Amino acid sequence: MQVALVVGTATATLKHSSMKSQKLLIVQPMLVDSSTPDGDPQVAVDAVGAGKGERVLFSSDGRYMRDVLKADAT
Repeated sequence: MQVALVVGTATATLKHSSMKSQKLLIVQPMLVDSSTPDGDPQVAVDAVGAGKGERVLFSSDGRYMRDVLKADAT
């Protein structure tokens, strides 16, 4: 898991069926000081209702994402 800053939202015209009606965020990963960007922004599924300017934790763990989306494949 890593801390990230929500910098915006994304709109997809085509999504995997397991992600239908899921809100997509653009998040900027941050270093441990929580103020220095760490790499390029990434797209994340919003599981908690986060908004622009908020700090969130994100994970690239596929198993966790399958649980959130209630899907066997993502």
